[in-house]
Amino acid sequence: MTHPNNNAPKVQEEDDHTLHHDVDDEPVAANRRLFEGGLLKFVTLLAIAYSAFHLYTLNVSPMETWSFRIVHIAGALVLGFCFYAGARFVSGAEGPARHRWTTWFGAVMLLPVAYALYQTGVFYQMMADGAQRIPAALESSHFGWPLLVATGSGIVLSWFHQRERSRFSVPDLVLILCSIAVAAYFLVIYNTPLRMSTGTPFSPVGISFAAVAGTALIMEMTRRVAGIALVAIAMIFLGYVFLGPYLPSFLDYPGMSVKRFFGQVYTGAGVLGPTTAVSSTYIILFIIFAAFLQASKVGDYFVNFAFAAAGKSRGGPAKVSIFASGLMGMINGTSAGNVVSTGSLTIPLMKRVGYNSRSAGAVEAAASTGGQIMPPIMGAGAFIMAEITGIPYTEIAIAAIIPAVLYFLSVYFMVDFEAAKTGMRGMREDELPSFRRLVKQVYLFIPIIILIVALFQGYSVIRAGTLATVSAAVVSWFSPHKMGIRSILKALELASIMSIQIIVVCAAAGVIVGVISLTGVGARFSTLLLDIAAASDLLALVFAMCISILLGMGMPTSAAYAVAASVVAPGLVQLGIEPLTAHFFVFYFAVVSAITPPVALASYAAAGISGANAMQTSVSSFRVGIAAFIVPFMFFYNGALLMNADAVEIARAMVTAILGVYLLSGGVMGWFGQARASWLPRVILIGSALLMIEGGLITDLIGITLGAAMFLLQRQRRLQAAVA
Repeated sequence: MTHPNNNAPKVQEEDDHTLHHDVDDEPVAANRRLFEGGLLKFVTLLAIAYSAFHLYTLNVSPMETWSFRIVHIAGALVLGFCFYAGARFVSGAEGPARHRWTTWFGAVMLLPVAYALYQTGVFYQMMADGAQRIPAALESSHFGWPLLVATGSGIVLSWFHQRERSRFSVPDLVLILCSIAVAAYFLVIYNTPLRMSTGTPFSPVGISFAAVAGTALIMEMTRRVAGIALVAIAMIFLGYVFLGPYLPSFLDYPGMSVKRFFGQVYTGAGVLGPTTAVSSTYIILFIIFAAFLQASKVGDYFVNFAFAAAGKSRGGPAKVSIFASGLMGMINGTSAGNVVSTGSLTIPLMKRVGYNSRSAGAVEAAASTGGQIMPPIMGAGAFIMAEITGIPYTEIAIAAIIPAVLYFLSVYFMVDFEAAKTGMRGMREDELPSFRRLVKQVYLFIPIIILIVALFQGYSVIRAGTLATVSAAVVSWFSPHKMGIRSILKALELASIMSIQIIVVCAAAGVIVGVISLTGVGARFSTLLLDIAAASDLLALVFAMCISILLGMGMPTSAAYAVAASVVAPGLVQLGIEPLTAHFFVFYFAVVSAITPPVALASYAAAGISGANAMQTSVSSFRVGIAAFIVPFMFFYNGALLMNADAVEIARAMVTAILGVYLLSGGVMGWFGQARASWLPRVILIGSALLMIEGGLITDLIGITLGAAMFLLQRQRRLQAAVA
């Protein structure tokens, strides 16, 4: 296993002017272990086996649904505790280890978890011998309590266990065995008639013990790979389960016991529900596809192609960022991850041509976030929406085209106006890849084309994704980066490592979805939304927007949408909004939470590369991506933007919407008609853009008239300034 590098951008110019940059390398997190020797080989084999298991199960020999999802989550936890430490690594000055007592205590905790794991084998044998159920005392004393003691102790010990980066952790070994014990118990119980008793007073008590331990393991792994934000949100929801009866107003509900709640949270209503259903099929498959593209260096080609196509125009690297991040982002499950991969090249180049650090980071964050709304993959969002709503995938992908075009055009206009306003140059010919040479390798787009064609030909998502993955390997044989057995194994290994974060986060989101489903808080929110809508539909939409952004903060796209869809979308549907429109509305705001202050993960990642202040970068990226906050209201008022009309109406809506985002960009950036705009023209431009939201003929005409008037006024000012 080769270790990727996330340091300074690697730019090298050869005779053909191809920029070689490892945008495909997975960045190394600060708490990621880098093993050596035999341990490296062992974890590499584990990672390869995990990806291969999914390909085999999805395409050759399917497993029972819940069993497959249980193994899917357990595998991610095992790999996660292998690769990601719970505390910082020691520095060279501190020696090889600190807090050595954690190793000894961890070794002691191996005893109860080993005993709990042994008991799962005993339970399996009992059920195989014809037992109808397992005695509650046996489950509690010999499985449940030992498992909880080991899980809790292992988590706490891992917070203090500090070792060198290449060494493994005994407390994490405890957590790995706990993850296996949880999965083994559920596999035993859920493959017997006892599965039907979940959620009833007759359910085995061991289910609750295993669910508590499993939830704690998921939260700890989420903290390690995605930060504390999602964990905090999940803990608030979990607190609501037991504090709800004491809360006022519409939040009040009868309450649930610990046994009843955790007896159901590890079912299709929670952790094993929609979020894990998508991560175990569509998301893991497209991560493998992305890993194959990375191993064949297609990602490098995407970036180089974007530089060759747009690098010469003013502010060229910023426009390259839009194209490259859109291409990479649609197959990347996180906006922040996309920022790190493409931004390490585009941000320094933006600064070279005149962008300040804050603006360079903001453009990259906004562009990478836009990749999550780019069809046909939409960062797996299209497949999650299809899973939740039952709307055909092809209908969702087609509906996403115009909104995505509007978003990227808006970012393009923002970038172009700022470049014109500050007099930025493009890149020189000798700084760019050779377009003529890159055109000869245009066949590297074939895997993406095969994926799109297969999906629209009616192939299942799994079959289409597998075909695209295989085609990525085949196409590489005609490129300088041919994929042999070693490269394929490296791709499988990389896919497993890339998938850990998104799988664990989806499982954590499943806990939140379970709370929403089991407590009925989503229905209470729908009632509140209906009450607000009685006063104003617009006010209800603004409220829904704020909740979607709030719930999405700190989460990858798929998890953010899944949670927001559970809370907000049902209320919007009850308002009479079409399900497709309601879910797109929620999806867009869940996505843009990545650039919305104060918790803007994509902006923070960009600020880390650019060297700018994180909060200032998030404010700037919010401004650059402001169209994403307007477009959902546009397709709410005008369904033609989601292809829900005849061809003439769709064309008119698209043209006026493009004019609207053009005027909005001019007003926000203070540049229009090749001249700086003072505060009054800017206000009028923004007002004229907002008039085009409703999509009515009269409001469109008024908006166009005002925009034309401002154009003529700005042109007159420019001519007067030239004469003076």
